[in-house]
Amino acid sequence: MAKSNSGANIKFERELWQATDALRSNMDAGEYKHVVLGLIFLKYIAAAFEEYYTKLTNDQSTGADPEDPDEYVVLNIFWVLKEARWVSLKRNLDQG
Repeated sequence: MAKSNSGANIKFERELWQATDALRSNMDAGEYKHVVLGLIFLKYIAAAFEEYYTKLTNDQSTGADPEDPDEYVVLNIFWVLKEARWVSLKRNLDQG
């Protein structure tokens, strides 16, 4: 895969490429773009969610609840259901 010249280092390019390539199969490029864009968006919101989830997990002794959607919504972070979290999706992809 070509290296980006944007200066951004998002660190999940290879993982994202492998996931989308596995999903592509015999799909038409016109349809595939929707899959890729959806995965990029999901990975973007998952990164923010996982970062704050870790913080809340570490702060549970002070009353933080990493499974409370309101903890995220108040900071404009998307709440991600357990089944839709990147780790779960990746695990299911590996099983398929």
